[in-house]
Amino acid sequence: MDKHAFITGGTKGIGRAVAALLAQSGYHLLLTYGKDDAAAQEVAAYLQAQYHVDVHVLRADISERSAIDDIIRYISASSLKIDAAVFNAGLTCREPFESMAPEEWERVFFANVHFPVFLLQQLVKYMNIDGSIVFTGSLMGIEPHAMSLSYGVTKAAVHALTKNLVKFLTPYRIRVNAVAPGFVNTDWQKNKPEAIRRSIESKIAAGRFCDPDELAVVYKMLIENSYFNGEVVVVGGGYSYK
Repeated sequence: MDKHAFITGGTKGIGRAVAALLAQSGYHLLLTYGKDDAAAQEVAAYLQAQYHVDVHVLRADISERSAIDDIIRYISASSLKIDAAVFNAGLTCREPFESMAPEEWERVFFANVHFPVFLLQQLVKYMNIDGSIVFTGSLMGIEPHAMSLSYGVTKAAVHALTKNLVKFLTPYRIRVNAVAPGFVNTDWQKNKPEAIRRSIESKIAAGRFCDPDELAVVYKMLIENSYFNGEVVVVGGGYSYK
């Protein structure tokens, strides 16, 4: 039986690694992205050729309410039934606390919390029984982080959302979990100054950033292991062990 996975932010970084691992396991994919149409099409073509699955990409700005309707309209028109939904896309704001504008705070909250809630509200009727949802939380929702107050607070909200949604999704026979990654070797992290990277690595027991491919294995485990429900799995490599 064909399996379908829906991944927001599925063409770059963590989302792309999860998409590739699920494609390798035979999942057909619907991946959303924020911009860079050419790069998204390139990812889709590669995954299709490499793993012989159907891959569709859809531009959807998670800071825009209209993107929710765009996604649901696409799923409905394509007659898709989703087995796994990964809410991975997110935003941050690095303005200092003293100068952060309410509009920026609200934008991060909408993208990281409100958008997935109200997308999921409509998505559940397009999901198969015994389906699985995985949110991307963050170690920064657990450990205080000075670089972005809004990011840490919204990711803590994602963790709480994961646990609270269990009560609401059980009648649909849909499980919900979250992964809370620490520092992952995505393009964003690779572009940090070397001194900052070395400082971060010195705080991690593993002594290095997480590779997106090894993180993707955790997402797949949560999708396919039917006893995980309401869990927030931290993948931090032993951050702040000293």
